[in-house]
Amino acid sequence: MIEKTELFTRSIGTETDVVSKEMYTFVDKGEDSVTLRPEGTAGVVRAFVEHGVAQTDPKTRWWYLGPMFRRERPQKGRYRQFWQLGAEAFGQGSARVDAEMLAMLRDLFEACALPGVAFHVASIGDAKCRPAYKAKLQEFLRGRADRLCEDCARRIETNPLRVLDCKKEGCRAATQDAPRLMAHLCDECRAHFEELRRSLDLLKVAYEVDDRIVRGLDYYVRTTFELLHTGEGLGSQNAVGGGGRYDGLVQDLGGPPVPGVGFALGMERLVLALEARGAAVKAGPDAFLAPMGAAAVERAMVLARELRTAGLRVDMDYDGKKLGKTLERADKAGARAAVILGEDELARGEAKVKTLATGEETFVPLADLATALQR
Repeated sequence: MIEKTELFTRSIGTETDVVSKEMYTFVDKGEDSVTLRPEGTAGVVRAFVEHGVAQTDPKTRWWYLGPMFRRERPQKGRYRQFWQLGAEAFGQGSARVDAEMLAMLRDLFEACALPGVAFHVASIGDAKCRPAYKAKLQEFLRGRADRLCEDCARRIETNPLRVLDCKKEGCRAATQDAPRLMAHLCDECRAHFEELRRSLDLLKVAYEVDDRIVRGLDYYVRTTFELLHTGEGLGSQNAVGGGGRYDGLVQDLGGPPVPGVGFALGMERLVLALEARGAAVKAGPDAFLAPMGAAAVERAMVLARELRTAGLRVDMDYDGKKLGKTLERADKAGARAAVILGEDELARGEAKVKTLATGEETFVPLADLATALQR
């Protein structure tokens, strides 16, 4: 979670909002500047280079899930500590890999039963074609500087592409007829984007070409994409994820010229979108054991371990008293079933299983309990 600050200034770019405004940076005891990671890709690439993976197996796929940190104004779905799920694919420059990433994301959202996620894709060119476009965009923006917000007016000279991503109405209106980057792509970047579109069509991934996409990190080239939730739950903060290609980043951080592409999903926003449609999974136990009496408590302890070994989530009450209170705890914990084990059940070698949602009760032999709870 902590990296040397230089990793982010070199990879993300000193003129990005992430580096200039949002990073939590401090000096450790060795007088090195360190930073709580604001995103995952830079650290993954650092590990890829540091451990010499390119020399053993450059065509590798990585994933991560963990907290990131950015000092920005907290709002719905955006927190100063937030969680991201990300994936990266190294060693293949083909746009077909980019399409595979998007198809995997489409399948993920379908598995989560989360409709209404729109895939916006674009190409932002590369070092060959972007400088000429950047100069043309700067010329356009200088003529409209008085209509831009303070941040965007400053970005004209430092990071003009970010002006196109400003969400303020005045800036969006002022840049409505700005030159489009995708109209200035070189032949190689244009061919790469057309390959992406053909591959997405082949995989039946619905998408929209959006030439205003500008990722907030400097390392992106060619393919960029955003995942926007069009349903309820997020309001204006409707981006649930995004990513793109970063073919020069491995080399910039001291490795060989290995291409890469990846994405990250904001877990808090994904959960909010799921909750808005009533699809969030309650992470309660599969079973809550309610033993009555000292002998039943000891048997339940062994039983809980057996059920957990079988892959079930299990909680239990250790007091062995007051069944009503125990059932209240089970219900409050979101348990799917209460497993009641008293003296009579213990003597018969069975347990009473109560489905908490319906109140239905059945008696199940202890030997068959794991199978019964897995249904």
